[in-house]
Amino acid sequence: MTILCLNAGSSSIKFAVFANACEREPTRLAHGKIDEIGIAPHLIARDANGAVVVERRWGDATLSHEALLGKLLERLESWIGSGLHAAGHRVVHGGDRFTAPVRIDADVLAALDALSPLAPLHQPHNLAAVRAIAQHRPRLPQVACFDTAFHQAQPEVARRVALPRGLSAKGIRRYGFHGISYAYIARCLAERDAPTAGGQVIAAHLGNGASLCAMKGGHSIESTMGFTALDGLVMGTRCGTIDPGILIYLMQQGMSLKAIEHMLYSESGLLGVSGVSSDMRTLLASHETAAAEAVELFIYRIVMQSGALAASLEGLDAFIFTGGIGENAAPIRNRVARGLQWLGACLDPSANERGDYLISAPESRIKLMVLPTDEERMIAIDTQRILRTEPS
Repeated sequence: MTILCLNAGSSSIKFAVFANACEREPTRLAHGKIDEIGIAPHLIARDANGAVVVERRWGDATLSHEALLGKLLERLESWIGSGLHAAGHRVVHGGDRFTAPVRIDADVLAALDALSPLAPLHQPHNLAAVRAIAQHRPRLPQVACFDTAFHQAQPEVARRVALPRGLSAKGIRRYGFHGISYAYIARCLAERDAPTAGGQVIAAHLGNGASLCAMKGGHSIESTMGFTALDGLVMGTRCGTIDPGILIYLMQQGMSLKAIEHMLYSESGLLGVSGVSSDMRTLLASHETAAAEAVELFIYRIVMQSGALAASLEGLDAFIFTGGIGENAAPIRNRVARGLQWLGACLDPSANERGDYLISAPESRIKLMVLPTDEERMIAIDTQRILRTEPS
């Protein structure tokens, strides 16, 4: 039994294939991506050992996501030697209706389509992949897994925004994102350290997109991302929290809505502050003053907002680093840990350099941990659960 997990964006499609889905823990067979869509699409898939098993380049810039997904299905099924049994999709927004993964039918698809204005840069591409799979494999069961679902457990006060009440009825409220990643981290922590998982934990998903999540007893009670994935921390090209008066001012100065949207999502964050790169590795290696200032702001916002989340938890037992930066950038972990000393954090420098699971010193009042996230595996786990509980 095989499950294809998809994360479709505007210019790339990330995927993974898992097998033995009737067992408790799916086994990864392959993972890869199609990138440079709209330019010169490139498909590459690697097996669990990292060996390339499928690769193809196309010089046709007009190839659509739908056409490329059809080619992906053909090549993966040829490599596997059989057909797929299900497809699981990362869908950014589930609104208030979808609080858990769900099997996709026409009604669900229409409801998710109606949420596209809440995530215009993500949702349409997520759903385009659903439609493409349905076109190529109409009998294949499909499951939607939501970035917002994990945060549905938050108290109402954490989700409320201080705007006229009528706007809340129209869906304007704080949702939180990166929920698939946080659900996986909560699951892993419960398996490895149940007492800590039952306590007060901040998980930091630090990558090109970055956020913090306050968890109590394995449930989200607060997050730095709110109505959109622009909110909260400084990110690769996204600004994070910003005074809305700045946006009003820019519009008064003649900047168009489209230009502001592009600036906030694609020209801000680490890239905007540094003027060098959105990649943390490049910034850490740079000797440019602006690059150092971008890194400093990135860390400052993490530490500052960690304090706010610790207050929402009324204490802190553990701080978890995950995501591409969180898992791999020891200098960032070191500087964040120093900023959390007032909460009792004490780093073990050697463990941090090695990237151990536990990187706090024995005398630390809070545990500092590195836990690799695996959103694709979480999608596979949820998809197999849906297939077991809701057979066709």
